Amino acid sequence: MTDLFEALEPPRVPLAERMRPATLDDVAGQLHLLGPGKPLRLAFASGKPHSMILWGPPGVGKTTLARLMAKGFDAEFVALSAVFSGVKEIREAIQQAQAAKARGRHTILFVDEVHRFNKSQQDAFLPFVEQGLVTFIGATTENPSFEVNSALLSRAAVYVLESLDATAMAALFERARQTACPQLEVEDDARERLIGFADGDARRLMNLVEQIQVAAETAGVNPVTADFVDQALSRNLRRFDKGGEAFYDQISALHKSVRGSNPDASLYWLCRMLDGGADPHYLGRRLVRMAVEDIGLADPRALEICLNACSTYERLGSPEGELALAQATIFLACAAKSNAVYKAYNAARKFVADQGSKPVPMHLRNAPTRLMKELGYGKAYRYAHDEPDAYAAGESYLPEGMAAPGWYQPTPRGMEAKIGEKLAYLRRLDAAVSGATPPASHTDRRRGGVEAGKPNAAEDDPS
Repeated sequence: MTDLFEALEPPRVPLAERMRPATLDDVAGQLHLLGPGKPLRLAFASGKPHSMILWGPPGVGKTTLARLMAKGFDAEFVALSAVFSGVKEIREAIQQAQAAKARGRHTILFVDEVHRFNKSQQDAFLPFVEQGLVTFIGATTENPSFEVNSALLSRAAVYVLESLDATAMAALFERARQTACPQLEVEDDARERLIGFADGDARRLMNLVEQIQVAAETAGVNPVTADFVDQALSRNLRRFDKGGEAFYDQISALHKSVRGSNPDASLYWLCRMLDGGADPHYLGRRLVRMAVEDIGLADPRALEICLNACSTYERLGSPEGELALAQATIFLACAAKSNAVYKAYNAARKFVADQGSKPVPMHLRNAPTRLMKELGYGKAYRYAHDEPDAYAAGESYLPEGMAAPGWYQPTPRGMEAKIGEKLAYLRRLDAAVSGATPPASHTDRRRGGVEAGKPNAAEDDPS
Protein backbone atom coordinates (compact mmCIF):
# COMPACT_ATOMS: atom_id res chain seq x y z
CA MET A 1 0.00 0.00 0.00
CA THR A 2 2.85 2.35 0.78
CA ASP A 3 4.35 1.77 -2.67
CA LEU A 4 0.98 2.45 -4.25
CA PHE A 5 0.66 5.83 -2.57
CA GLU A 6 4.25 6.71 -3.29
CA ALA A 7 3.64 6.00 -6.98
CA LEU A 8 0.91 8.60 -7.19
CA GLU A 9 1.92 11.79 -8.98
CA PRO A 10 1.56 15.03 -7.06
CA PRO A 11 -1.54 17.00 -8.03
CA ARG A 12 -1.02 19.23 -11.05
CA VAL A 13 -1.11 22.93 -10.29
CA PRO A 14 -3.75 24.64 -12.50
CA LEU A 15 -2.40 26.89 -15.22
CA ALA A 16 -4.17 29.93 -13.74
CA GLU A 17 -2.23 29.46 -10.50
CA ARG A 18 1.08 28.80 -12.27
CA MET A 19 0.63 32.01 -14.24
CA ARG A 20 -0.38 34.20 -11.32
CA PRO A 21 1.66 37.45 -11.68
CA ALA A 22 4.68 37.76 -9.42
CA THR A 23 5.04 41.54 -9.88
CA LEU A 24 2.82 44.49 -10.73
CA ASP A 25 4.32 44.63 -14.21
CA ASP A 26 3.04 41.11 -14.88
CA VAL A 27 -0.57 42.07 -14.20
CA ALA A 28 -2.65 42.17 -17.38
CA GLY A 29 -4.76 45.27 -17.96
CA GLN A 30 -5.95 47.68 -15.25
CA LEU A 31 -3.69 50.46 -16.52
CA HIS A 32 -6.14 53.03 -15.11
CA LEU A 33 -5.06 51.79 -11.66
CA LEU A 34 -1.56 50.40 -12.23
CA GLY A 35 -0.11 52.68 -14.90
CA PRO A 36 2.51 55.31 -14.01
CA GLY A 37 1.08 57.85 -11.59
CA LYS A 38 -2.14 55.87 -11.12
CA PRO A 39 -3.69 55.19 -7.68
CA LEU A 40 -2.60 51.62 -6.97
CA ARG A 41 0.83 52.14 -8.48
CA LEU A 42 1.29 55.10 -6.13
CA ALA A 43 -0.03 53.06 -3.19
CA PHE A 44 2.58 50.37 -3.82
CA ALA A 45 5.32 52.97 -4.19
CA SER A 46 4.39 54.64 -0.89
CA GLY A 47 5.02 51.46 1.09
CA LYS A 48 2.02 52.33 3.27
CA PRO A 49 -0.89 49.91 2.87
CA HIS A 50 -4.46 51.17 3.24
CA SER A 51 -7.80 49.38 3.42
CA MET A 52 -9.65 49.08 0.14
CA ILE A 53 -12.47 47.42 -1.77
CA LEU A 54 -11.57 45.92 -5.15
CA TRP A 55 -14.73 45.88 -7.26
CA GLY A 56 -14.81 44.15 -10.62
CA PRO A 57 -15.99 41.12 -12.60
CA PRO A 58 -14.46 37.67 -12.11
CA GLY A 59 -10.98 36.92 -13.33
CA VAL A 60 -9.58 40.45 -13.54
CA GLY A 61 -6.93 40.22 -10.80
CA LYS A 62 -8.55 41.13 -7.47
CA THR A 63 -6.97 38.26 -5.53
CA THR A 64 -3.67 38.71 -7.35
CA LEU A 65 -3.46 42.38 -6.40
CA ALA A 66 -4.16 41.56 -2.75
CA ARG A 67 -1.37 38.96 -2.73
CA LEU A 68 1.03 41.36 -4.44
CA MET A 69 0.28 43.97 -1.78
CA ALA A 70 1.15 41.56 0.99
CA LYS A 71 4.38 40.75 -0.81
CA GLY A 72 5.17 44.38 -1.62
CA PHE A 73 4.51 45.57 1.94
CA ASP A 74 6.23 42.52 3.52
CA ALA A 75 3.05 41.69 5.42
CA GLU A 76 1.30 38.51 6.49
CA PHE A 77 -1.46 37.48 4.08
CA VAL A 78 -4.62 36.03 5.60
CA ALA A 79 -7.41 35.15 3.17
CA LEU A 80 -11.07 34.46 3.84
CA SER A 81 -13.86 33.57 1.44
CA ALA A 82 -17.24 34.89 2.51
CA VAL A 83 -18.83 31.92 0.73
CA PHE A 84 -17.30 29.42 3.16
CA SER A 85 -16.55 31.53 6.23
CA GLY A 86 -18.48 32.69 9.27
CA VAL A 87 -17.84 34.31 12.64
CA LYS A 88 -15.56 31.43 13.69
CA GLU A 89 -13.27 31.94 10.70
CA ILE A 90 -13.25 35.71 11.21
CA ARG A 91 -12.20 35.21 14.83
CA GLU A 92 -9.40 32.84 13.79
CA ALA A 93 -8.17 35.34 11.19
CA ILE A 94 -7.98 38.07 13.83
CA GLN A 95 -6.07 35.74 16.14
CA GLN A 96 -3.55 35.13 13.35
CA ALA A 97 -3.19 38.89 12.91
CA GLN A 98 -2.60 39.36 16.63
CA ALA A 99 0.05 36.62 16.60
CA ALA A 100 1.75 38.26 13.61
CA LYS A 101 1.74 41.61 15.39
CA ALA A 102 3.48 39.98 18.37
CA ARG A 103 6.19 38.92 15.92
CA GLY A 104 6.44 42.47 14.62
CA ARG A 105 4.62 41.87 11.33
CA HIS A 106 1.54 43.58 9.93
CA THR A 107 -1.35 41.60 8.40
CA ILE A 108 -3.30 42.14 5.22
CA LEU A 109 -6.70 40.52 5.64
CA PHE A 110 -8.22 39.64 2.27
CA VAL A 111 -11.94 38.84 2.13
CA ASP A 112 -13.12 37.44 -1.18
CA GLU A 113 -16.80 37.89 -2.13
CA VAL A 114 -17.16 40.28 0.80
CA HIS A 115 -20.70 41.19 -0.32
CA ARG A 116 -21.82 37.71 0.79
CA PHE A 117 -21.13 38.55 4.44
CA ASN A 118 -24.16 39.91 6.28
CA LYS A 119 -24.19 43.22 8.15
CA SER A 120 -23.10 41.83 11.50
CA GLN A 121 -20.26 39.85 9.93
CA GLN A 122 -19.01 42.93 8.08
CA ASP A 123 -19.27 44.95 11.29
CA ALA A 124 -16.99 42.43 13.01
CA PHE A 125 -14.00 43.77 11.04
CA LEU A 126 -14.50 47.42 12.00
CA PRO A 127 -12.72 47.61 15.39
CA PHE A 128 -9.64 45.79 14.07
CA VAL A 129 -9.47 48.03 11.00
CA GLU A 130 -9.75 51.12 13.22
CA GLN A 131 -7.08 49.81 15.61
CA GLY A 132 -4.74 49.25 12.68
CA LEU A 133 -4.38 45.56 13.52
CA VAL A 134 -5.19 44.63 9.91
CA THR A 135 -5.31 46.28 6.54
CA PHE A 136 -8.63 45.18 5.12
CA ILE A 137 -8.92 44.31 1.42
CA GLY A 138 -12.32 43.19 0.23
CA ALA A 139 -13.07 41.81 -3.23
CA THR A 140 -16.54 41.93 -4.73
CA THR A 141 -18.27 41.47 -8.06
CA GLU A 142 -21.25 43.51 -6.89
CA ASN A 143 -21.64 47.25 -6.44
CA PRO A 144 -20.21 48.00 -2.98
CA SER A 145 -22.60 50.94 -2.62
CA PHE A 146 -25.38 48.40 -2.20
CA GLU A 147 -23.59 45.37 -0.80
CA VAL A 148 -20.98 46.70 1.66
CA ASN A 149 -21.89 48.38 4.95
CA SER A 150 -21.50 52.13 4.87
CA ALA A 151 -19.34 52.00 8.03
CA LEU A 152 -16.88 49.62 6.41
CA LEU A 153 -17.11 51.44 3.08
CA SER A 154 -16.18 54.74 4.73
CA ARG A 155 -12.94 53.21 5.99
CA ALA A 156 -11.82 51.79 2.66
CA ALA A 157 -10.96 53.21 -0.74
CA VAL A 158 -12.92 51.70 -3.63
CA TYR A 159 -11.03 50.72 -6.78
CA VAL A 160 -12.96 49.60 -9.86
CA LEU A 161 -11.29 46.89 -11.93
CA GLU A 162 -12.32 46.40 -15.54
CA SER A 163 -12.75 43.37 -17.78
CA LEU A 164 -9.61 42.70 -19.79
CA ASP A 165 -9.78 44.11 -23.30
CA ALA A 166 -8.96 42.20 -26.48
CA THR A 167 -5.33 43.35 -26.54
CA ALA A 168 -4.66 42.25 -22.96
CA MET A 169 -6.46 38.94 -23.52
CA ALA A 170 -4.48 38.23 -26.69
CA ALA A 171 -1.18 38.84 -24.90
CA LEU A 172 -2.32 36.70 -21.99
CA PHE A 173 -3.37 33.90 -24.34
CA GLU A 174 0.04 33.76 -25.96
CA ARG A 175 1.76 33.66 -22.57
CA ALA A 176 -0.56 30.86 -21.49
CA ARG A 177 0.07 28.86 -24.68
CA GLN A 178 3.82 29.21 -24.31
CA THR A 179 3.61 28.10 -20.67
CA ALA A 180 1.18 25.19 -21.08
CA CYS A 181 1.70 23.88 -24.61
CA PRO A 182 4.39 25.69 -26.65
CA GLN A 183 4.36 22.92 -29.27
CA LEU A 184 0.64 23.39 -29.98
CA GLU A 185 -0.25 25.73 -32.82
CA VAL A 186 -3.53 27.64 -32.64
CA GLU A 187 -4.98 29.26 -35.73
CA ASP A 188 -6.04 32.90 -35.53
CA ASP A 189 -9.77 32.12 -35.75
CA ALA A 190 -9.44 29.54 -32.98
CA ARG A 191 -7.56 31.99 -30.78
CA GLU A 192 -10.25 34.63 -31.30
CA ARG A 193 -12.92 32.07 -30.49
CA LEU A 194 -11.24 31.10 -27.21
CA ILE A 195 -10.74 34.75 -26.24
CA GLY A 196 -14.38 35.42 -27.03
CA PHE A 197 -15.50 32.52 -24.86
CA ALA A 198 -13.36 33.83 -22.00
CA ASP A 199 -15.29 37.14 -22.14
CA GLY A 200 -12.62 39.31 -20.48
CA ASP A 201 -12.00 36.79 -17.67
CA ALA A 202 -8.30 35.86 -17.38
CA ARG A 203 -8.95 32.84 -15.18
CA ARG A 204 -11.50 31.47 -17.61
CA LEU A 205 -9.02 31.96 -20.46
CA MET A 206 -6.37 29.93 -18.58
CA ASN A 207 -8.87 27.13 -18.01
CA LEU A 208 -9.89 27.14 -21.68
CA VAL A 209 -6.26 26.88 -22.78
CA GLU A 210 -5.81 23.85 -20.53
CA GLN A 211 -9.00 22.25 -21.80
CA ILE A 212 -8.10 22.73 -25.45
CA GLN A 213 -4.59 21.40 -24.78
CA VAL A 214 -5.95 18.16 -23.32
CA ALA A 215 -8.55 17.84 -26.10
CA ALA A 216 -5.95 18.41 -28.84
CA GLU A 217 -3.50 15.91 -27.34
CA THR A 218 -6.24 13.31 -26.97
CA ALA A 219 -7.48 13.77 -30.53
CA GLY A 220 -4.01 14.14 -32.02
CA VAL A 221 -4.90 17.56 -33.46
CA ASN A 222 -2.30 20.20 -34.37
CA PRO A 223 -2.96 22.97 -35.29
CA VAL A 224 -6.15 23.80 -33.42
CA THR A 225 -8.90 25.23 -35.65
CA ALA A 226 -12.03 27.19 -34.80
CA ASP A 227 -14.17 24.17 -35.68
CA PHE A 228 -12.18 22.00 -33.28
CA VAL A 229 -12.65 24.58 -30.51
CA ASP A 230 -16.43 24.49 -31.07
CA GLN A 231 -16.44 20.69 -30.98
CA ALA A 232 -14.11 20.29 -28.02
CA LEU A 233 -15.54 22.87 -25.66
CA SER A 234 -19.01 23.03 -24.25
CA ARG A 235 -19.62 26.72 -24.62
CA ASN A 236 -19.78 28.68 -21.39
CA LEU A 237 -22.35 31.42 -21.12
CA ARG A 238 -21.12 34.98 -21.15
CA ARG A 239 -20.61 36.79 -17.89
CA PHE A 240 -24.12 37.30 -16.63
CA ASP A 241 -25.48 37.12 -13.11
CA LYS A 242 -29.26 37.00 -13.34
CA GLY A 243 -29.62 38.58 -9.93
CA GLY A 244 -26.56 40.79 -9.96
CA GLU A 245 -25.51 44.16 -11.22
CA ALA A 246 -24.45 42.97 -14.69
CA PHE A 247 -28.05 41.94 -15.31
CA TYR A 248 -29.47 45.34 -14.41
CA ASP A 249 -26.70 47.21 -16.21
CA GLN A 250 -27.53 45.39 -19.42
CA ILE A 251 -31.30 45.83 -19.21
CA SER A 252 -30.65 49.51 -18.48
CA ALA A 253 -28.46 49.71 -21.58
CA LEU A 254 -31.19 48.05 -23.67
CA HIS A 255 -33.87 50.42 -22.40
CA LYS A 256 -31.73 53.51 -22.95
CA SER A 257 -30.73 52.39 -26.44
CA VAL A 258 -34.40 52.00 -27.37
CA ARG A 259 -35.20 55.39 -25.87
CA GLY A 260 -32.27 56.85 -27.79
CA SER A 261 -33.67 55.50 -31.10
CA ASN A 262 -30.60 53.40 -31.88
CA PRO A 263 -31.76 50.08 -33.40
CA ASP A 264 -28.27 48.55 -33.67
CA ALA A 265 -27.40 49.23 -30.03
CA SER A 266 -30.84 48.01 -28.95
CA LEU A 267 -30.39 44.77 -30.87
CA TYR A 268 -26.88 44.33 -29.47
CA TRP A 269 -28.03 44.53 -25.85
CA LEU A 270 -31.01 42.27 -26.52
CA CYS A 271 -28.69 39.64 -27.99
CA ARG A 272 -26.18 40.09 -25.15
CA MET A 273 -28.89 39.29 -22.63
CA LEU A 274 -30.25 36.35 -24.60
CA ASP A 275 -26.70 35.05 -25.03
CA GLY A 276 -26.13 35.45 -21.30
CA GLY A 277 -29.17 33.36 -20.38
CA ALA A 278 -31.78 36.03 -19.62
CA ASP A 279 -35.36 34.75 -19.59
CA PRO A 280 -36.97 35.82 -22.90
CA HIS A 281 -40.28 36.20 -21.06
CA TYR A 282 -38.65 38.83 -18.85
CA LEU A 283 -37.23 40.63 -21.88
CA GLY A 284 -40.68 40.60 -23.48
CA ARG A 285 -42.19 42.21 -20.38
CA ARG A 286 -39.52 44.89 -20.44
CA LEU A 287 -40.23 45.62 -24.11
CA VAL A 288 -43.91 46.09 -23.24
CA ARG A 289 -42.85 48.54 -20.55
CA MET A 290 -40.73 50.46 -23.06
CA ALA A 291 -43.63 50.59 -25.51
CA VAL A 292 -45.79 52.33 -22.92
CA GLU A 293 -43.16 54.42 -21.13
CA ASP A 294 -41.15 55.73 -24.08
CA ILE A 295 -43.43 55.51 -27.14
CA GLY A 296 -46.94 55.67 -25.74
CA LEU A 297 -49.51 57.29 -27.99
CA ALA A 298 -46.89 58.68 -30.36
CA ASP A 299 -47.25 55.24 -31.99
CA PRO A 300 -49.88 53.01 -30.35
CA ARG A 301 -48.81 50.14 -32.59
CA ALA A 302 -45.72 49.68 -30.41
CA LEU A 303 -47.69 48.11 -27.57
CA GLU A 304 -49.54 45.80 -29.93
CA ILE A 305 -46.33 44.68 -31.62
CA CYS A 306 -44.67 43.95 -28.27
CA LEU A 307 -47.65 41.96 -27.01
CA ASN A 308 -47.68 40.01 -30.28
CA ALA A 309 -43.96 39.32 -29.89
CA CYS A 310 -44.54 37.98 -26.37
CA SER A 311 -47.38 35.76 -27.65
CA THR A 312 -45.20 34.54 -30.51
CA TYR A 313 -42.48 33.51 -28.09
CA GLU A 314 -45.07 31.74 -25.93
CA ARG A 315 -46.24 29.73 -28.96
CA LEU A 316 -42.95 29.03 -30.73
CA GLY A 317 -40.27 29.21 -28.05
CA SER A 318 -36.60 29.55 -29.03
CA PRO A 319 -35.14 30.41 -31.49
CA GLU A 320 -38.13 31.44 -33.63
CA GLY A 321 -39.75 33.40 -30.82
CA GLU A 322 -36.56 35.33 -30.16
CA LEU A 323 -36.74 36.73 -33.69
CA ALA A 324 -40.13 38.22 -32.83
CA LEU A 325 -38.57 39.89 -29.77
CA ALA A 326 -35.83 41.27 -32.02
CA GLN A 327 -38.44 42.66 -34.42
CA ALA A 328 -40.27 44.36 -31.55
CA THR A 329 -37.00 45.80 -30.24
CA ILE A 330 -36.10 47.33 -33.60
CA PHE A 331 -39.62 48.75 -34.00
CA LEU A 332 -39.44 50.38 -30.57
CA ALA A 333 -36.06 51.91 -31.36
CA CYS A 334 -37.32 53.35 -34.66
CA ALA A 335 -40.73 54.53 -33.41
CA ALA A 336 -41.62 58.13 -32.54
CA LYS A 337 -40.95 58.75 -28.85
CA SER A 338 -43.23 60.18 -26.17
CA ASN A 339 -43.32 59.82 -22.40
CA ALA A 340 -46.50 61.92 -22.11
CA VAL A 341 -48.62 58.95 -20.98
CA TYR A 342 -45.98 57.88 -18.48
CA LYS A 343 -45.71 61.38 -16.99
CA ALA A 344 -49.48 61.86 -16.89
CA TYR A 345 -49.99 58.54 -15.12
CA ASN A 346 -47.33 59.26 -12.49
CA ALA A 347 -48.74 62.74 -11.85
CA ALA A 348 -52.27 61.39 -11.50
CA ARG A 349 -51.17 58.61 -9.15
CA LYS A 350 -49.32 61.12 -6.96
CA PHE A 351 -52.32 63.46 -6.91
CA VAL A 352 -54.70 60.68 -5.89
CA ALA A 353 -52.33 59.47 -3.17
CA ASP A 354 -51.87 63.01 -1.79
CA GLN A 355 -55.47 64.28 -2.07
CA GLY A 356 -57.44 61.25 -0.95
CA SER A 357 -60.96 60.39 -2.12
CA LYS A 358 -63.15 63.09 -3.62
CA PRO A 359 -66.86 62.39 -4.12
CA VAL A 360 -68.15 61.60 -7.59
CA PRO A 361 -70.25 64.53 -8.93
CA MET A 362 -73.99 63.82 -8.86
CA HIS A 363 -74.44 64.06 -12.62
CA LEU A 364 -71.83 61.35 -13.18
CA ARG A 365 -73.23 58.85 -10.70
CA ASN A 366 -75.03 55.72 -11.77
CA ALA A 367 -78.76 55.64 -11.01
CA PRO A 368 -80.05 52.07 -11.28
CA THR A 369 -82.85 52.54 -8.70
CA ARG A 370 -85.77 54.95 -8.29
CA LEU A 371 -84.42 56.20 -4.96
CA MET A 372 -81.09 57.10 -6.53
CA LYS A 373 -82.85 59.02 -9.28
CA GLU A 374 -84.95 60.89 -6.69
CA LEU A 375 -81.72 61.80 -4.87
CA GLY A 376 -80.38 63.35 -8.03
CA TYR A 377 -78.00 60.63 -9.17
CA GLY A 378 -77.28 61.06 -12.86
CA LYS A 379 -79.39 64.22 -13.11
CA ALA A 380 -78.39 66.63 -15.90
CA TYR A 381 -75.90 64.20 -17.35
CA ARG A 382 -75.34 64.95 -21.03
CA TYR A 383 -75.00 61.87 -23.23
CA ALA A 384 -72.04 62.69 -25.49
CA HIS A 385 -73.39 60.78 -28.49
CA ASP A 386 -76.46 63.03 -28.59
CA GLU A 387 -74.30 66.16 -28.77
CA PRO A 388 -72.76 67.78 -31.89
CA ASP A 389 -69.52 66.00 -32.84
CA ALA A 390 -70.34 63.48 -30.04
CA TYR A 391 -68.82 65.93 -27.58
CA ALA A 392 -70.63 67.63 -24.69
CA ALA A 393 -68.80 70.95 -24.82
CA GLY A 394 -68.34 72.57 -21.43
CA GLU A 395 -69.23 69.45 -19.46
CA SER A 396 -67.14 68.68 -16.35
CA TYR A 397 -66.01 65.17 -15.45
CA LEU A 398 -63.78 65.94 -12.48
CA PRO A 399 -64.82 66.16 -8.81
CA GLU A 400 -66.46 69.44 -7.86
CA GLY A 401 -63.98 72.22 -7.18
CA MET A 402 -61.09 70.40 -8.83
CA ALA A 403 -59.37 72.41 -11.54
CA ALA A 404 -58.34 70.74 -14.76
CA PRO A 405 -54.84 69.45 -13.92
CA GLY A 406 -53.52 69.12 -17.48
CA TRP A 407 -51.57 65.96 -16.70
CA TYR A 408 -51.61 64.63 -20.24
CA GLN A 409 -49.65 66.92 -22.54
CA PRO A 410 -49.29 65.33 -26.01
CA THR A 411 -45.96 65.74 -27.75
CA PRO A 412 -45.78 67.04 -31.34
CA ARG A 413 -44.42 63.67 -32.52
CA GLY A 414 -46.05 60.83 -34.39
CA MET A 415 -49.75 60.19 -33.87
CA GLU A 416 -49.67 62.17 -30.64
CA ALA A 417 -49.36 65.36 -32.68
CA LYS A 418 -52.82 64.62 -34.09
CA ILE A 419 -54.12 63.84 -30.62
CA GLY A 420 -52.81 67.21 -29.44
CA GLU A 421 -54.63 68.98 -32.28
CA LYS A 422 -57.89 67.24 -31.44
CA LEU A 423 -57.65 68.07 -27.75
CA ALA A 424 -56.88 71.71 -28.60
CA TYR A 425 -60.01 71.78 -30.78
CA LEU A 426 -62.15 70.31 -27.97
CA ARG A 427 -60.79 72.85 -25.49
CA ARG A 428 -61.83 75.60 -27.89
CA LEU A 429 -65.35 74.18 -27.90
CA ASP A 430 -65.35 74.22 -24.09
CA ALA A 431 -64.11 77.82 -24.08
CA ALA A 432 -66.87 78.85 -26.51
CA VAL A 433 -69.48 77.59 -24.03
CA SER A 434 -67.90 79.12 -20.94
CA GLY A 435 -66.62 82.29 -22.59
CA ALA A 436 -63.11 81.65 -21.28
CA THR A 437 -59.87 81.60 -23.24
CA PRO A 438 -58.80 78.01 -23.86
CA PRO A 439 -55.46 77.07 -22.28
CA ALA A 440 -52.57 76.48 -24.69
CA SER A 441 -51.81 72.81 -25.02
CA HIS A 442 -48.28 71.42 -25.00
CA THR A 443 -48.59 70.92 -28.76
CA ASP A 444 -49.75 74.51 -29.21
CA ARG A 445 -46.77 75.80 -27.26
CA ARG A 446 -44.31 73.71 -29.24
CA ARG A 447 -45.82 74.62 -32.61
CA GLY A 448 -46.84 78.17 -31.82
CA GLY A 449 -50.55 77.26 -31.90
CA VAL A 450 -52.75 75.35 -34.33
CA GLU A 451 -55.15 76.82 -36.82
CA ALA A 452 -58.63 77.48 -35.56
CA GLY A 453 -61.35 75.16 -36.71
CA LYS A 454 -62.26 71.52 -36.52
CA PRO A 455 -59.61 68.92 -37.48
CA ASN A 456 -60.23 66.99 -40.66
CA ALA A 457 -62.28 63.99 -39.55
CA ALA A 458 -60.71 61.61 -42.02
CA GLU A 459 -57.06 62.49 -41.37
CA ASP A 460 -56.66 64.19 -37.99
CA ASP A 461 -59.18 62.57 -35.64
CA PRO A 462 -57.42 59.58 -33.99
CA SER A 463 -60.56 58.38 -32.25
